[in-house]
Amino acid sequence: MSLGTIDRTPPPFFRQGPSALTKLAFFSALALFLMVADTRFEFARPLRAAIATVLLPVQRVLNVPVQLWQGGADYMRGLNAALASEKAAQAQLAQQAEKSARAERLERENERLRAMLELRPMLQVRSVAAEVLYEAADPFSRKLFIDRGATQGVVLGAPVIGPDGVLGQVTRLFPLSAQVTLLIDKEAAIPVLNSRTLARSAAFGGAGGDAMELRYMAANADVQVGDELMTSGVDGVYPSGLSVARVMAVERRAESGFARILLAPSASADGVRHVLVLEPMALQLPPREAPLPEPAVSETPGKPAKAGRR
Repeated sequence: MSLGTIDRTPPPFFRQGPSALTKLAFFSALALFLMVADTRFEFARPLRAAIATVLLPVQRVLNVPVQLWQGGADYMRGLNAALASEKAAQAQLAQQAEKSARAERLERENERLRAMLELRPMLQVRSVAAEVLYEAADPFSRKLFIDRGATQGVVLGAPVIGPDGVLGQVTRLFPLSAQVTLLIDKEAAIPVLNSRTLARSAAFGGAGGDAMELRYMAANADVQVGDELMTSGVDGVYPSGLSVARVMAVERRAESGFARILLAPSASADGVRHVLVLEPMALQLPPREAPLPEPAVSETPGKPAKAGRR
């Protein structure tokens, strides 16, 4: 058999179809056509809906381990946070119980001492709860308005306190509202007592920003950063023992005889919604006795003093 009679064509199994470039162009055109047709006519929407419906149980089953892992991690974090909060609450409760017991013990001791010294009992301060309406629009003053006035028993000069200490004093009174001048206002002043040294002084507002200033203090005065200042109670307005401010800076100048002492108020008006309006202490104190007239001294011995000269 001659070699020329052998069929050299590949068998049908190995026959090659269109080229790869032709297939790429064809299927790209087909995909583009299907996308455009689906966008215009939405013929594939039922098919997608059917596939999503069939695959939904499978997705949920496969998502169960992920949800269990996330839920377990969240549970453990929440449990740890709850345990930490419980410990903190128990510690705070113990501290409050200790402070309460100490306060009760000091109150009983104070009552015994006052009874021993035959002093009058301490005055009970009456108060009225009020809500802050708004802050005054004047940029050069620090005042706010409350929803209690003369009708509710508020009087001029009444101290106003917040959760952290003294806020200010009632300076204008209306039937159903009142204006409160804050301690940081430039016209505000309050007598204070240094809880460490028991030295009395006066704190003034208008030191810039939300700071106060302790004025007329000698350059060598015993005042340190961190000293707590409280109301002294000698002015007949504020009850004693209310927190006013804390010393945050002391500048002792060699060329001046006074020190510049900046204070950080204990109570801030920012974010305060409810306050207490106290009754001025002067309303509960006994009235002051009028001074007796001094006896006239005669100019000549043996002669009565004349009532007056012409």
